[in-house]
Amino acid sequence: MATRQINARDLIFEVSDMDAVPTWTGVGGLLSGTVSYNENEEFADTTVWDSEGYYGQEKMQLGASLSLEGRFLQDPATGVRDPGQELVEAHAVLLGYDSQIDVRFRYPGSTTWKVWKATVSVGEQGGGLNDKASWNAEFVRCGAPSTEAVV
Repeated sequence: MATRQINARDLIFEVSDMDAVPTWTGVGGLLSGTVSYNENEEFADTTVWDSEGYYGQEKMQLGASLSLEGRFLQDPATGVRDPGQELVEAHAVLLGYDSQIDVRFRYPGSTTWKVWKATVSVGEQGGGLNDKASWNAEFVRCGAPSTEAVV
């Protein structure tokens, strides 16, 4: 089978309500989603005199982050927000163990989700005179990633 380029806009992101049997909710209004697999990596310097002037290192810690950017979504008549954005914002203000949320993502056609436990921070919202209001969030993976089958 031939491989082909995939549209970035087709990447699917969902967040969990963190119940024992989780309900997964998509995040609406997205304009971009970026996964970084080198966030929070740590290295140990292994350079010694015997290195003859050449630098050496070993990777000691893996890390990753996921950034979502989009438009703030709200029904102007009722004030009802996009359920995914609202769920992300609710977790962003929690502390300690409760501050971790499950997030998953995949491309259409994938048979598995990539699943992370992550903390989330909500960034700036708003814009200029002729802009639509922005919305963004950054997830930082906590612990090892996992996968689950697409059902």
